[in-house]
Amino acid sequence: MRVGGNVNSETIEQWYDFSHKTVAITGGAGVLGGEAACALAARGASVAILDRDPALADRLIERMGAGPGCGIAVYADVLKRSTLEQAEAVIREEFGLVDMLLNFAGGNHPLATTGSDASFFDLPEEALRFVFELNVLGTMLPCQVFGKTMADNDGGVILNVSSMNAFRPLTRIPAYSAAKAGVSNFTQWLAVHMAQEYSPRIRVNAIAPGFFMTQQNRFLLIDTETEQLTPRGRAVIDHTPMGRFGLPEDLIGTVLWLLSPASAFVTGMVAPVDGGFNAFGGV
Repeated sequence: MRVGGNVNSETIEQWYDFSHKTVAITGGAGVLGGEAACALAARGASVAILDRDPALADRLIERMGAGPGCGIAVYADVLKRSTLEQAEAVIREEFGLVDMLLNFAGGNHPLATTGSDASFFDLPEEALRFVFELNVLGTMLPCQVFGKTMADNDGGVILNVSSMNAFRPLTRIPAYSAAKAGVSNFTQWLAVHMAQEYSPRIRVNAIAPGFFMTQQNRFLLIDTETEQLTPRGRAVIDHTPMGRFGLPEDLIGTVLWLLSPASAFVTGMVAPVDGGFNAFGGV
């Protein structure tokens, strides 16, 4: 049993020191995952960025070079378990066992989005399947591969990436909303399963970003011809109490907290990082 004690500045500094920790990040070459990768390296972690195109991580590896941690890019496809197992072996050889897994891989598909030229009834099966597989299966498979290592070693942290759409489905993106709701549900299920069946020292949580200006949703929020907000983009701002889109660095505080011993009694949580969007009723 843990016994409480006085928290001081040294304790807090230790909580957020990720030296001697190995972190695997799927989708780590993207805008949000890349920011998390660099932040963890800056706090001393050894970071492995998993991507189907490892060259996309070159700019991040260069950024990490200035910090105390280090990083490598490793090929992996989150929809192919064999490549994840191969990546785990590479990381183990380079850094040792993975202590933390961040699942940033995910996204929508333009053809799975309704609009003036696309009825819900005509959305192609291939696009819908792509969204469900990328977000749900692409979260579950890495959790199987790296979660088994954590189970075998009695400890670890998994951080999944859900979305505001999981709390309240948004118009036009039915597959993405449903898929992210699945990620939230799976996060809670896995948190209980790992704690009860393997070790209470394994924690599983998720973050739910609000509206961040990434390439994934830029076409919905910004008119490509005028570079002005679309009606949807304006509606988002009007329903975000902080009155702006999120910046990649806005995620970092929550990410570090959920990975650190500062959240040692937190598991099964889906934490909104949304500028107040989820709390606002619209009036």
